[in-house]
Amino acid sequence: MNGRQRIEAALRGEWADRVPVMLHNFMMAADEAGLSMRQFRQDPGAICRAMVQAVETYGYDGVVVDVDTATLAAALGAVVDLPEELPARVTGPAMASLAAVADLQPPDLAADRRVQVWLEAVRMLRRELGDEICIRGNCDQAPFSLASAVRGLDAWLLDLTGEDWRPQVEALLDYCAGVGKQFVRLMAEAGAHMVSSGDSPAGPELISPRMYREFALPWEKALAAEAHSAGLPWLLHICGKTDRILADMVESGADAFELDYKTDARLARRTLEERAAFVGNIDPSGVLALGSPALVEEKTRALLQVFAGCPRFILNAGCAIPARTPPENVLAMIRTARAFG
Repeated sequence: MNGRQRIEAALRGEWADRVPVMLHNFMMAADEAGLSMRQFRQDPGAICRAMVQAVETYGYDGVVVDVDTATLAAALGAVVDLPEELPARVTGPAMASLAAVADLQPPDLAADRRVQVWLEAVRMLRRELGDEICIRGNCDQAPFSLASAVRGLDAWLLDLTGEDWRPQVEALLDYCAGVGKQFVRLMAEAGAHMVSSGDSPAGPELISPRMYREFALPWEKALAAEAHSAGLPWLLHICGKTDRILADMVESGADAFELDYKTDARLARRTLEERAAFVGNIDPSGVLALGSPALVEEKTRALLQVFAGCPRFILNAGCAIPARTPPENVLAMIRTARAFG
């Protein structure tokens, strides 16, 4: 089996010849390639070279094409900071008032220069890696998260509490879902083997499970359906401790969930086992970046034991791996997976 086949087997609930590994390592890959984050986000060729070098160094099965969490928000008019050494970040909203949703015009993502960097990187990786390695095209933020960036997080959370604003809230979520669907389609056309979206502000560390079901889940379902209509699996990432919404998240129709180390892996196995793949969830900072190889091996082995006997498992960190993570720690994680079972 090659890497793509291992990842796709896990997504279907079938056994691979060994534990599949997918690394969310764009910051580390850029650093190891000698690139600043500014260079990385501006040049699809640099992204491709960095990711190919990482695959060759670590021998893993699936790459994640990711750049930052601000590209779609910037395309919609949010104020974005572009640091030299850090991923881009949203620093100001695009909408001063929720009433402005009535004036929003459908964006043409295909014409956005920064979106094209992501897409061209996928095209280049597909040419370089073919179908040997699974290429996961991240589609930036899911509708709830994107709405929070476009509106401003504090204002957005207040908007959700006012019944008078409900039509505008749903209109903004519909608008953001339309943007997300465009990105999914563009990623599919670029050659991604699977797609993903992040919706971390929708997690229970920020909003209640009821609010998740009301304001995030229906629009996550729309992205999953769009990916499936394009013939691709869809992965959902939510940071933090997601235990209280795991059963709800499964209803999104996602084929896989990339979950944070704070999430109870045993509960995740019981909840997802027959319906979706678990992707994660080694602590990217406390274990991979700051721990020793021995600690990495211990935590990886413990996670593998939790999912022993379950084919719907893909080893990864619980979130993006920090830039200065020691290579020996990543190698220890992969080596432990390769030796398991």
